[in-house]
Amino acid sequence: MKNQLVKIKNSSFRFFYTRLLKPLFFLVDPEKIHDSMTFWGAFLGKFAFSRGVTRAFFFYASPKLTQNILGMTFENPVGLAAGFDKNADLASILPSVGFGFEEVGSITGEPCAGNPKPRLWRMLKSKGLLVYYGLKNDGSEKVAKKLAKQKFSNKLGVSVAMTNCKENLDIHKAVADYAKAFKAFLNIGDYLTLNISCPNAEGGQPFVEPDKLEYLLKTVDEIETKKPIFIKLSPDLTFDEVDALLDVARRHRVHGIICTNLTKKRNNPQILDQNLPNVGGVSGKPAQELSDKLLAYIYKKEGSRFILIGCGGIFSAEDAYKKIRLGASLVQLITGMIFEGPQLVGEINRGLVELLERDGFKNISEAVGVDAISYPYKNHQ
Repeated sequence: MKNQLVKIKNSSFRFFYTRLLKPLFFLVDPEKIHDSMTFWGAFLGKFAFSRGVTRAFFFYASPKLTQNILGMTFENPVGLAAGFDKNADLASILPSVGFGFEEVGSITGEPCAGNPKPRLWRMLKSKGLLVYYGLKNDGSEKVAKKLAKQKFSNKLGVSVAMTNCKENLDIHKAVADYAKAFKAFLNIGDYLTLNISCPNAEGGQPFVEPDKLEYLLKTVDEIETKKPIFIKLSPDLTFDEVDALLDVARRHRVHGIICTNLTKKRNNPQILDQNLPNVGGVSGKPAQELSDKLLAYIYKKEGSRFILIGCGGIFSAEDAYKKIRLGASLVQLITGMIFEGPQLVGEINRGLVELLERDGFKNISEAVGVDAISYPYKNHQ
């Protein structure tokens, strides 16, 4: 009965969002809508009453979804990916929406205004977003100072990156910039992610080169912390390139991999929209298969050596479950929530429980990687 009531509630809000709110939101510039939603989310997070009302609308929990990963307890496997809560304004409200964790940022060593506007476009036919923010954020010092005053009711990851500026074309300055951001959050949050795959920074993606990743990770190794460390990969890497990066990661204090960031490939058959600007990276459905391939490949190659987080194209419980069965212990989303509504988080968690029960699993952890070996992936060039 409880499950049916939750299903009815979610269906009602889905109808309200997709038929009434989304058509209005999508008439407005996407960055303006994003900023407005961030403002109101932060406002609602300030008060126990509004957090409680939000929780009553959206939250879903089940012991079947709880996992202990790297010493951290996740109440459910669905997280908000880095890139949405750029300045960590939403940490108080997101648990009430139903997220098991969130990743803020990416945060850079210095404040960064990002790339010139416009820098965000909706891809209606493709169910994706074209993103060209360029690591817009308030910088590590300001964001760390804000977060240091807060307590978090679910797990918090901090994604760090190099500031998007000409100075960081010098690899030594770029690594120092990473290190500054990394050190700022040693006593804040639960894990740290090195974002080496932002497609929109002036310096490109230098740390997808093994020797430069080696340099970065050696520097991070020298920073004392017990926190788990993840690296976030590009979906556009070939398997040979991934192999080279994994060889480096194994030699250092890397606990997990996030699969994946935005794709820059424009020959993707899932990109159906025309006349898009030739800048930025693409999220959502066009990134889904690329993410799934990389998940399956890394899990098959490494097993449980790295904890994998699946990110890219999650619009339903089935999408999330597929990533879990391909090797992801946790999943992240942004674009699906923008297209489907905030009730999607609870829908996914409820749907995951139904899928686990259908397949005879007692806990979500039992489903991790069961399809990785048989997944018919092919390398891409």
